[in-house]
Amino acid sequence: MSRKILIIGGVAAGPKTAARARRLDPDAQITVLEKGKYISYAGCGMPFYLSGQIHDFDHLYSTAYGVKRDPEFFKNERGVDVLTGMEAISIDRAAKKVTARNVDTGEETVFEYDKLVLGTGSNPITPPIENLDLKGVYRLNHLTDASAIKQAMDAGEVNDVVVIGSGFIGMEAVDAVFNPRRSVTVVEFRDTLLPGILDTDMGQLLYKNFYEQGLEGRFGERVLKLEGEDGKVTKVITDKGAIDADAVILAVGVRPNVGLARDAGITIGETGAIVVNEYMQTSDSDIYALGDCVENTHLLTGKKVLAPMATYANRQGRVVGDNVTGGSSTFKGVLGTGVLHCMGVNVARTGLGEKQALDLGYDIESALVSTFDMTHYHPASNKVLLKLIVEKGSKKILGAQGIGKGELAKRIDVVATMLYYGGTLDDLLNLDLGYAPPFSTPIDPLVHTGNTVKNKLEGVAKTYTAKEVQEKLERGEDFLLLDVRTPQQFVMRNIEDNRVQQLTLGDLRYKLDQVPKDKEIVTVCVMGSRAYEAARILEGAGFKDVKFMEGGMEGWPFDME
Repeated sequence: MSRKILIIGGVAAGPKTAARARRLDPDAQITVLEKGKYISYAGCGMPFYLSGQIHDFDHLYSTAYGVKRDPEFFKNERGVDVLTGMEAISIDRAAKKVTARNVDTGEETVFEYDKLVLGTGSNPITPPIENLDLKGVYRLNHLTDASAIKQAMDAGEVNDVVVIGSGFIGMEAVDAVFNPRRSVTVVEFRDTLLPGILDTDMGQLLYKNFYEQGLEGRFGERVLKLEGEDGKVTKVITDKGAIDADAVILAVGVRPNVGLARDAGITIGETGAIVVNEYMQTSDSDIYALGDCVENTHLLTGKKVLAPMATYANRQGRVVGDNVTGGSSTFKGVLGTGVLHCMGVNVARTGLGEKQALDLGYDIESALVSTFDMTHYHPASNKVLLKLIVEKGSKKILGAQGIGKGELAKRIDVVATMLYYGGTLDDLLNLDLGYAPPFSTPIDPLVHTGNTVKNKLEGVAKTYTAKEVQEKLERGEDFLLLDVRTPQQFVMRNIEDNRVQQLTLGDLRYKLDQVPKDKEIVTVCVMGSRAYEAARILEGAGFKDVKFMEGGMEGWPFDME
């Protein structure tokens, strides 16, 4: 008798499970219940649809060969029964039955199972903000959300946009609606963009880039209410003022959808998500769970974390597909690896951030390096900022972050691989990475960043961060900020302060008498390499208190005066 596999949830995790299970068991009776209208759709593609890069809405739920992934597709090509508009409302674990309700008719149907899979996903968080029911208030969590926003944009109803929240979904929303002809403002109650994803210094540098393009950021502000006229939103009111808005996109995060599991007595973990083992089994060995509704193990810390990302849902779907058909595949955990493209800038991160590592008690060294993603003379080269975090004693790599217009995904993937295998800084510096001018520099930017960390650990490179330099300036400390760029570069953009002196690197060896020996010297340039050279020249000439500013002016997120 064929096994009955019942899957609840039809967006990403559920269909992946069904497809894998079908390939392994051609005789299984596989049924997917999905509350919504659309199934197996590309939620990550919604910003590209809104921005006009994807013109056909159907492409968001079509195969690479142009066939819509609808119930008919799953029946014909996968041999899977997919029932849309069917909401699972209860699980009878003893009888191995699920009751589902048709969302249109209210009619209830009972489904039997041998193995049950919960891919119930997550629900968007609804903050305590007044008047969220006004017209012009949107989310960006489902295809229906994207469709509604696109219709409003096409109708000319989206001109003054406020995005509430600046996590991945919030920044995807910004990227989707940003246009020089629109006013777009991000409101974030924490201190910078992508909080919890990027360290504060990286988030500030990212915002600096976006601000120069026209994005307005309101940080450390909490939205209290929305105001409207004739039922349509007109203003966002925060604890620090009002912002005009004819469209508001809520993007304050998601919570795992665990109501069905909790009601069935399945164990819920400390994160508020479903507890699963490495086989993705819940506390009931015949019930599996995956995707946004489960908690994951962080591979570095061993702590339970939420990781609502499409990549994990799909990878876990393959594992569950194996196991509901008799296999024993495992999902070990996550590193929080993520990449994003927003307003022409790439963002990438993996592992622990600097603050996370410090909070966990690690003794760390880090470096922020500004460089090119490929040889500077190649016409396709672009700048990137990379940050690498290492444990001092063991030199174990803990994490990395990057922002810039250049290639970052492959660099962050290298670090993620190193983290998975417990790699050290020395391991990174000995990697045999590919080089050709269109792809990299002779020493890869990631390895270059690693070399900077090594130099800091060995005392060869002595640095201040941009924030530390700014704080020294604000405290009124008596030191010299020696800018070793060319006069032309200096005039274009410089820190205005009487403690700043311009002296081109090529002239430094011959004009050492112009640099005071009785003061601390901090050297700075565009990207950091000339400042490092200048610091070594000064130290070689007997200057005792010399440091350089990491990242150069590319790493300076503050005002120039």
